[in-house]
Amino acid sequence: MNKNDAQFVNVFSLVIGVLLAVALALLFLARQVAANTEVKDAYTDPAYVDSVLERVAPVGHEAVAGQDNTAMAIKAPAGAAASALPVPSDGKALFESVCSVCHGPGLAGAPKAGDKAAWGPRIAEGKPTLYQHAINGYNGKSGAMPAKGGRADLPDDLIKQGVDYMVSLAQ
Repeated sequence: MNKNDAQFVNVFSLVIGVLLAVALALLFLARQVAANTEVKDAYTDPAYVDSVLERVAPVGHEAVAGQDNTAMAIKAPAGAAASALPVPSDGKALFESVCSVCHGPGLAGAPKAGDKAAWGPRIAEGKPTLYQHAINGYNGKSGAMPAKGGRADLPDDLIKQGVDYMVSLAQ
């Protein structure tokens, strides 16, 4: 190695060493500043405290026989609505808003509304069976019917009106 190369390596090593020392000094300074400000602010922030309390809250309670367990009543979350979807007024409105999603195009093996060939054997089983399948759900050979068409918030009488409407379309 000649003299110029050796001098270059020495200067280059010195520059790298100085840059490394400056970087370490800045890192140490940043850690010191953050230790005196960031942590204190984060732990006293009300949003942070609330999130921690929510995460460490008990997930369940144990009812004890013979004691007052009224404080453990199930409560809806704050701001939760009873139902986000409107309740249809009659069987036709129910069909149009809920049932037609599957029974319109025949999705998931659902018999199409008005298809006499598909509805004939079902109607022959009787309305009580149709009501039971619509209210409680049914897994058949050609598809599945979710309970109340997936709208558990609907009353049974309204579901029966919807069944009556669909049967009338197929007769």
